[in-house]
Amino acid sequence: MSVLVFAESSEGKFKKVALEVTSYGKKLAEQMQTNLVVITAFVTDTSALSAYGAEKILVASSEALKTSDASVYADLMVAAVQQENAEVVVIDSSANGAFLAPLVAAKLKAGYASNVVSLPGSLAPFIVKRKAFSNKAFNNTEITTSKKVLGIAKNSFGLFEDAVSSSTEDFAPDLPSGKINRTGLETASGKVTIADADIVVSGGRGLKSGDNWGMLEELADVLGAATACSKPVADLGWRPHAEHVGQTGKQVASNLYLAVGISGAIQHLAGVNSSKVKVVINTDPEAPFFKSAEYGIVGDAFEVVPKLVEKLKVFKAENA
Repeated sequence: MSVLVFAESSEGKFKKVALEVTSYGKKLAEQMQTNLVVITAFVTDTSALSAYGAEKILVASSEALKTSDASVYADLMVAAVQQENAEVVVIDSSANGAFLAPLVAAKLKAGYASNVVSLPGSLAPFIVKRKAFSNKAFNNTEITTSKKVLGIAKNSFGLFEDAVSSSTEDFAPDLPSGKINRTGLETASGKVTIADADIVVSGGRGLKSGDNWGMLEELADVLGAATACSKPVADLGWRPHAEHVGQTGKQVASNLYLAVGISGAIQHLAGVNSSKVKVVINTDPEAPFFKSAEYGIVGDAFEVVPKLVEKLKVFKAENA
């Protein structure tokens, strides 16, 4: 028996969520008194996984995996489960992970719990705590199947270094060709992504135009943050849809979420409620966001944000 973790990567480097699920997998393996196996794809330097407790690392590089078809990755995971006799599969809750995990569970006929926030409270029966009702509550879910798939909520467990000596091997099972043909791929470069960001600076219709986004980008640059936007902003074409966060966009679980000119519709709040600290800047003191935020500033973003940028630059210079 073993615990199998999928470590997501981008351009040959591990994402932060990969290290978080590896940390989770290591603690779970210790709890179950078994070993941890981590599988990844197209990565040459796996030392980061060793630093977080991966005892065995499988590296896949099949041409079939150069696809946007998650079912191919699901087949890869099933092959790894069979080879390693894994009882529990751990996957992150990124957009890719949320797509992959149910497919893996279906192929394994395994119980699946998404948005898991902690280690099992019990192994027999196997019970995990997870977020529910758009992150407004928690529930305890029992999984009764022999195989189990867990989707770990981003930024809920943390990173725990636990360096071990790892063995690494190539993993090349027979995989079918994907059914999805990718004709192009656009990626952002030189910017912090929403998925990996500890801080997210987000703007809404209160900024009045996409031409006014420069001050938010400057604020994000000073903070080392990712930029995001509300759904209406993306719909208006002010910002790319890749930056849309909320219930129907990307989910945010950052340490700090700054909402500038966003009123706080329930659909938006449902997608950002997992952020640990939320700060809102809005001219309307009755904006719903103020009820959910830890801190709020009632004021004009065009006056507040430049002053905030100025103060942060001074602070960073004094503490360099």
